[in-house]
Amino acid sequence: MILTADFHIHSPFSMAASKNTTPAMLTAACRVKGLDILGSGDAFQPKWRKAWTDFGENADGVTVLPTSEVDGKGKVHHLILMTDFSQAEEIADRLRPYSSNIDKGGRPNVSLSGEAILKIVHDCGAYCGPAHAFTPWTGMYGRVGSLRDCYGDEKPDFLELGLSADTSYGENIPELGGLPFLSNSDAHSAQLHKLGREFNKIDTDSRKPQDIINAVLENRIVLNAGLFPEEGKYNRTACTKCYRQFSVAEAEECGGKCECGGKIKIGVRDRAISKSVPMESFDAKRLSRPPYLHIIPLAEIVTGVLKAASPNTKQCKTLWSALVSEFVTEIAVLTEVPTERIAEINAPVADAVKKFREGKIILHPGGGGKYGTFEI
Repeated sequence: MILTADFHIHSPFSMAASKNTTPAMLTAACRVKGLDILGSGDAFQPKWRKAWTDFGENADGVTVLPTSEVDGKGKVHHLILMTDFSQAEEIADRLRPYSSNIDKGGRPNVSLSGEAILKIVHDCGAYCGPAHAFTPWTGMYGRVGSLRDCYGDEKPDFLELGLSADTSYGENIPELGGLPFLSNSDAHSAQLHKLGREFNKIDTDSRKPQDIINAVLENRIVLNAGLFPEEGKYNRTACTKCYRQFSVAEAEECGGKCECGGKIKIGVRDRAISKSVPMESFDAKRLSRPPYLHIIPLAEIVTGVLKAASPNTKQCKTLWSALVSEFVTEIAVLTEVPTERIAEINAPVADAVKKFREGKIILHPGGGGKYGTFEI
């Protein structure tokens, strides 16, 4: 069966997260969004873990997989997938001596290397890989040079691309040739333009957590979908003060300093290119990658079409609701419903969906801390 999954979210206990989010809110949002599988997020936090076990792991037709992100040594973030909440409790017990906040915050700080974290996770029968691997500040490639530098002799089970990257950023990096790629939302609330803004379609034997994870490990991922990486605020190499963009050669020529006095930050795209090799010279084990569909959250499309100030205006909510009511889920509108049918509700929305499905969006890449923009 083909199911849609978002494995990486956060609870009210995480910093910068909505404080009123509940399991019921999340599963209700999943049904509207079109998500069949949801990572619980923050499964090491005792109160959040209890909230899910009290609510039920298969509530409202949504399968909940215990997941957590941890902040390891060197500020590298790791994503952990587990089969049940008792396993999450076991791993939390193993990590507790190395963390001062594992029972407080949602994403614990753990004073262990990636290798040590991965060994504990594997010893407990769970699975782990780098979270948002290309993100400059807390992603693996933003902090260390390679998988070996991060995990030593332990082999990660997957790599999360993150909002900063798509498949093209990692598919020509030799050391990643054997790792499945995941695309997840990293949502900090149940808002529908955040939850499921990136997702995976996987071919799983059942809804059992182990079968779902096996589908990931065996690369039975049939689609990755997510935002355009160019929207990221560190996509291009740019000055962090005036946001002027540079080639890597230009940045090196001026010693990493812009003439305005600001520091030039190497962009995610350029960092990925520096680690890639031409496809024809790729001699490592290489998985066949599924298509990557670049999408724009429906709320953002509606906001742009109506030229509204926010997706929370009454006009935006009315049009969004009309589309989702007609076609059941937001993901169906974005990926499956013929644009001719969408046009029966709103022609400009149909045109926008058609354009991003065909890759005809005009992008203005971000860099240096300034978000990129797009034109429909």
